[in-house]
Amino acid sequence: MWNQFSFNRFFHSLKTIVNGPAVLAFVPALSLGAFWVGGERALVSMALGLPLAIAGLGAISTTPTRPGRRASGGLVSNDHFASALTDVFAETRRKGEDSACFALVLDDYTQLLDLHGQAAANHVAQQFCARVMSMIRNRDCATRIGGNKMMVVLRPARQLDLEACIQLSGRMQSAIEEPIMLNGTGVYMSCSIGFSLSDSFPSGSALDWRDAANNALLEAQQNGPSTIRAFSSETRRRAQVRTNLRKEFDAAVDSGEIRPWFQPQISTDTERVTGFEALARWEHPYKGVLSPNVFLPFAEHAELMGRLGQTMRHYAFSAMRDWDQAGLYVPRIGINFSSDELRDPGLIDRLKWELDQFDMTPDRLAVEVLETVFSRRPDDVITRNVTGLAAMGCCIDPDDFGTGHASIASIKRFNVSRIKIDRSFVTKSDQDPSQQQLASAILTMAERLNLETLAEGVETPGEHALMAQLGCDHVQGFGIGKPMRFEKTEGWIKSYRNKIDGVPKIGRETG
Repeated sequence: MWNQFSFNRFFHSLKTIVNGPAVLAFVPALSLGAFWVGGERALVSMALGLPLAIAGLGAISTTPTRPGRRASGGLVSNDHFASALTDVFAETRRKGEDSACFALVLDDYTQLLDLHGQAAANHVAQQFCARVMSMIRNRDCATRIGGNKMMVVLRPARQLDLEACIQLSGRMQSAIEEPIMLNGTGVYMSCSIGFSLSDSFPSGSALDWRDAANNALLEAQQNGPSTIRAFSSETRRRAQVRTNLRKEFDAAVDSGEIRPWFQPQISTDTERVTGFEALARWEHPYKGVLSPNVFLPFAEHAELMGRLGQTMRHYAFSAMRDWDQAGLYVPRIGINFSSDELRDPGLIDRLKWELDQFDMTPDRLAVEVLETVFSRRPDDVITRNVTGLAAMGCCIDPDDFGTGHASIASIKRFNVSRIKIDRSFVTKSDQDPSQQQLASAILTMAERLNLETLAEGVETPGEHALMAQLGCDHVQGFGIGKPMRFEKTEGWIKSYRNKIDGVPKIGRETG
């Protein structure tokens, strides 16, 4: 017995035959035969009935749109794409032909969103999709994932190989790199592409095939922008390393291997400790202490920054409570907040609960945010969270100030209370006049705006003295103290207090 799919295939084939040129060629012969057999009445019936039958078959569509089949060249849903991917993967095995799965992402999409807004970003993403679609066949299948990512699967073909996929990827990139008009101005975009051939998985599944394309895309992004990568055995090995690292990361967070180390901040006026910055460190049992530049990029790609942030705040607030109980009052703790955390609509409520748990007031928390965040539009979730944190009473510290795009207007809008001067302006400022001029300009601006200042990367007594003389309020760096485990902070605080007692203070310029 036929199932619905078999019947649909038969009906679709019949409709194709009836509407094809072969049948139309036989229409005169059929009409003549009808006249010979049945006379004029049969001829009239044939003349009227045959066109109606052909039109009826053309109008009836008993075949639903199968996953991967797209009318008018449009995108399919993510669910239909997954089904099409499975069908294509099985078809390649059955026919012994080749296919490929592509993952594509627009480069610098977040910056585009920041600069031009959501409507413009949507327009660019639509153009991105349209240009990719123009490069593939109508029987191929594509879907859009999120704002700036696409996946494409090619129907099986005998001549599809690595070189053909690279050429197709290059054509896609060339199409996308043509200017896109925004309000009369051309915007230039690029994309990164990863792909995987079906024969890379002789014993795998369609899901493995899709994951392989995504892993190739990840490597393209890491070497990008505008990079193409094909999945290979080496990609597979690196993907397995990343998978293992994620498992290790999860276990490390649970076991306490990843926790903050604390770097002191001191006042240039009183020389007293005014705070600590909590810096993530992974105390790996075999690899030793790993710095953030080793594991933070991985955590960002794996979307684990939110979990890491909660862990860091727990240990940092616990440290503040322990210092208070030991009689070592530390006014403020600085904690870095990632963009992923600041995109969470529930961040403020969660933070209020965390502060209550440790009986800590918001003014003792310095929220450190990369300066590039301050270029975001006022209606962005990040903006609402930052302004909400400031309204709670938290200190908002733009990190790496001077290296991003923060304007004076945005600083005031976010109710910033202190800026952290990037170490690139501090290094050798006591020896290089141009460095000193840059640092002085930032400090003068901050003074006019009634903002506190903290200089990062202070490593020498000369840099320390200069920052104090120029009017910087706080300093931090290896010249003050290196990041240390919590267990060492109490001894460091006591030792530092003993050292500065009776030592003349570094004065500021007066007059």
